[in-house]
Amino acid sequence: MFNKALIALATIVAFSAFAADPAVKKSDSGICHDASSSSYGNTKKFTPFNTMDECIKSGGKLPAGAKAPAPAADPVKKSDSGICHDKSSPHYDKTKNFTPFSSMDECVKSGGKPPKK
Repeated sequence: MFNKALIALATIVAFSAFAADPAVKKSDSGICHDASSSSYGNTKKFTPFNTMDECIKSGGKLPAGAKAPAPAADPVKKSDSGICHDKSSPHYDKTKNFTPFSSMDECVKSGGKPPKK
């Protein structure tokens, strides 16, 4: 009886985790599809990503004929120590080893921390 309840709970959790489609789906063939892709709705087996940039950085490819998203002029830099620096940070120009993000919110959502004030 306990095993059946556990299986039922795992099934509910699995379905609720995928209730909302992610912003980007990386198909099993490694192609990144956002909502503008004609294959987005048809892609059922996928790895979810918040942004096209994250999907591409994971090794994904753009669909045929798609253009790469334009990089942010001044990206938010998440340093190797996990601190997110935007252009207003005194450490922005000193931060050389980083992961770029298009916004502070995106950087923090990835596990980064805003710099101390």
